[in-house]
Amino acid sequence: MKKVILSAILALTFISAQAQWTLEGFKFRDNWSIGARGGVVTPLKQVTDFDYLRGSFSLNIQKMIVPSFGIGFEGLGTINTSEWVYPGPHPQNYIDHQYVGAYLAFNLMNLFGGYYGVPRIFEIEVTAGAGWLHSYTPGKGNDANGWGTKYELNLNFNMGASRAWTFNIRPAILYDMGRSFKKQGGTIPGQYPQYNINNAVVELMAGFTYHFLNSNYTHSFTIAQLRDQGEIDGLNSTINGLRNDLENCNANNAALQSKINSLQAELDACNARPNAVREVFEDLAAIRYVFFNLASSVILNTQRPNLELVANELKHHPGSTITIKGYASPEGSLSFNQRLSARRAEAVKKALVNNYNISPSTINAQGCGIGDVFSVPSWNRVAIITVNQ
Repeated sequence: MKKVILSAILALTFISAQAQWTLEGFKFRDNWSIGARGGVVTPLKQVTDFDYLRGSFSLNIQKMIVPSFGIGFEGLGTINTSEWVYPGPHPQNYIDHQYVGAYLAFNLMNLFGGYYGVPRIFEIEVTAGAGWLHSYTPGKGNDANGWGTKYELNLNFNMGASRAWTFNIRPAILYDMGRSFKKQGGTIPGQYPQYNINNAVVELMAGFTYHFLNSNYTHSFTIAQLRDQGEIDGLNSTINGLRNDLENCNANNAALQSKINSLQAELDACNARPNAVREVFEDLAAIRYVFFNLASSVILNTQRPNLELVANELKHHPGSTITIKGYASPEGSLSFNQRLSARRAEAVKKALVNNYNISPSTINAQGCGIGDVFSVPSWNRVAIITVNQ
């Protein structure tokens, strides 16, 4: 009993010593596990005599409070295959001994080697506990109740990247600290509590343990990432700076969107206007074209025959008037092309007046800006002369 009390005192000491760890996964529902094992058990005094071996199995539930310390509960049963102490017929029960107890668990690797956020592949754990013993021996129809202490060495092999499963090899010693026997006439008191190899058994068990998923979405404790106040202030300053940048970006986006809307409105208005030039001519004989070089209003010698055709047309139709429309190709600004188209119309008018003695009062010359009379843009560097009969 003193050893159990001492173990509890040591457990409290370990909890206090390791409270300095800042861990995630500390809620009550965290770090629970369940394990199932099977193996053999034999009296400690006859540990080398295989005639006394019998099968055993157990189920345990465990809660780790810190990475190096936990508590658990265990249920153990032994299979009736031999009679250890008392001669005579075997009991009829399939399970002839059972143990139910609680224990303290100490992870020695984490205790002495530290814990770094992920369970090691191999760990050594020791447990110490006490519980209720029940025996269906000696003799048919009799049973016995008592209590025992159990000490266990666990060799744990943690498997997988998430360490959700553990393979355990667990040798242990279970002491029968005292029992009383029930008979039809009453109860026979047992011996005083004592550690006696004559009242102890050795277990060798192996099995698997499953670690349930924690609130931190892992199957174990994780180390919290702590920050000092200076680092936190720096991060807050960075966050505030990013927020200001975001507000400036939003303001710039609003200005750009306003500009986009304005340009879209101008484009819509432009698209809504009728085509600047779209002439349909029915009498092609009364129409002549004078083409110009880029950005020029000088009449080329190659274009002068077109002026002579216009003069001849007027001789055959006296009293007719002339309309001259000057155009420009899309290169350059609107204002420049407007002035250029007017100069081209005036150049043609001046040539008809000066060279062919046509009255200026019969000529109407006008600049029409950028034209789209022809699909080839350069052909729109033209003055179109129409004889109105």
